[in-house]
Amino acid sequence: MIGRFIAVVGPSGVGKDSFMQAMAARDPRIVLARRVITRPSDAGGEDFDGVTVAEFQILRDKGNFALSWEAHGLHYAIPSTVTSPLQDGRDVLANLSRAVLISARDRFARFDVINMTASRDVLAARLAARGRETDAQIAARLDRVAARLPDGIEPLHLDNSGSLDQTVQAALDRLYPVRA
Repeated sequence: MIGRFIAVVGPSGVGKDSFMQAMAARDPRIVLARRVITRPSDAGGEDFDGVTVAEFQILRDKGNFALSWEAHGLHYAIPSTVTSPLQDGRDVLANLSRAVLISARDRFARFDVINMTASRDVLAARLAARGRETDAQIAARLDRVAARLPDGIEPLHLDNSGSLDQTVQAALDRLYPVRA
């Protein structure tokens, strides 16, 4: 059986990367997609492969990406190597932009979306703790929180305002229900 490509979306500061790492640590059926991003590899946050814009364009032109998009002045991609674990029946979690969800749905035979949310206060505190953005940039990110998902996308909604363990358990229960 082919695995699922599971897109994880949500506003900055909602805890997507922590959630994804915890999911992969809890369940061997899950692998994480390592993104390629046009920012320095030592920028912090998630594990990713940092490349220049020129390198990104060469990789994209060679067909090395299953998905690619631009957001926040950066280029992002999911390497085409994600198809290997999917063919082995494992599920792949990927941090995606809402703008690329339709392309992802069209690209992968089995596709799900987890839409993560958290309260505005929790998001503001998490963004401030990262120390990567000014107060004005944080305010702008918080104003984008209510962005809609594309029509035709039916996500699993998860609130990550509380304990990460509770969020992970809720996701596992929904993605892998016990069969009677």
